[in-house]
Amino acid sequence: MHLKQRTMKEEKMKHIMSFGILASTVLAFASPVLAQTVFVSTQLRPIEEATVVREELLKDVGSVDYVVEEPPQFAVRMEAERQAGKHTVSLVGALHGELSPLADKDTLEPLDDLAKKLAAGGMPQSLLDLGKLGKSTQQYIPWMQATYVMAAKKEALQYLPAGADVNALNYDQLIEWGKNMQDATGQPQIGFPAGPKGLMARYFQGYFYPSFTGGVVRTFQSADAAAGWEKLKALWAYVTPNSTNYDFMQEPLAAGEVMVAWDHIARLKNAISAAPDDYVVFPAPAGPKGRGYMPVVAGLAIPKGAPDKAGAEKVIEHLSMPETQLLTASKVGFFPTLNIKLPPDLDAGVALLAGAVTATQASKDAVISLLPVGLGDKGGEFNKVYMDSFQRIVLQNEPIADVLKAQGATMAKLMTDTKAACWAPDAKSDGPCPVE
Repeated sequence: MHLKQRTMKEEKMKHIMSFGILASTVLAFASPVLAQTVFVSTQLRPIEEATVVREELLKDVGSVDYVVEEPPQFAVRMEAERQAGKHTVSLVGALHGELSPLADKDTLEPLDDLAKKLAAGGMPQSLLDLGKLGKSTQQYIPWMQATYVMAAKKEALQYLPAGADVNALNYDQLIEWGKNMQDATGQPQIGFPAGPKGLMARYFQGYFYPSFTGGVVRTFQSADAAAGWEKLKALWAYVTPNSTNYDFMQEPLAAGEVMVAWDHIARLKNAISAAPDDYVVFPAPAGPKGRGYMPVVAGLAIPKGAPDKAGAEKVIEHLSMPETQLLTASKVGFFPTLNIKLPPDLDAGVALLAGAVTATQASKDAVISLLPVGLGDKGGEFNKVYMDSFQRIVLQNEPIADVLKAQGATMAKLMTDTKAACWAPDAKSDGPCPVE
């Protein structure tokens, strides 16, 4: 091909390509672009639960991008968007304590109109008041609630100590039960989610410490705490060593690796729903100060500057509908925030879990421990204080007093740095919660 012919051909191609790019650009501007509501959540993160959210709970509610974040990353992301003034997130789903720092920085849209509508539809005012986070306006809408319970294979009941009521156990009885099971089977039969992604830190904050000390932060290095750790060491003799690998107790329960386990209700659900006739579900044991338990409330909030506020409100209304709340309970084991009765045909496993939650809340010796509040992005460091103490005292057999003194200093610095005030069951504080 002659040079002149090749040049003419190249010029023709350039014109065609230019026209194509121009046409594509025109079409792109002319075509309606579907808005997508970015929904970032610290809850329902496991792949099975996230899939239920995307494919069932958010079905027919529009174009929603459900993004899961670990709590520390969630705090960092929201602060980065706040500081940059560039917002990509329209809706957040997180725990009460994870939303509190956002409200403290005045970064959440007031949701009073939605709250009034939901109150009229049967959401308890006490829960809605919790969603104000101490402010005059509604900061979040309560989305779902849960707690932690114990579950056991029915075959384990034959080894209960004489006179023990499974719905009102204390730690001495749990230890004796563990010994009886181990003597009969030759293997430790109690399990805890002490793995890398397990929720063992919540056991210490919501159950162990309140039950033995009546507090969480103030009492961290107290004589009562030391006595509690001695009791836990005695219990751990009958806990399977595999617990340090367990993230979800439903799997070892279903596999027959343990007979008795403690965990979040959503992380027990699959095993119990698969074989409800094989299990009993009951409250965690009581200590000298009572039966500690941690109610877990997750909320939905809209950040100020949200690019799709209308879409976010639509999602909140959808997730707050009675049928969606019941579907949430059935599919992922988180219970409704609406005051609605669970239907008689509800999944039998979920019904068992609901019974244990009711029994826990109704316990005469119940000691409520709220989720940590005011720690911002330091929640992971707070959890680490308890987990490090556990590893050093229980797993490595270091002197209890030495560990509590060292970890108590770490805890005190964390409280001072974050300026976090005390929360229940600790007595209120003026300023940072002290380690006494």
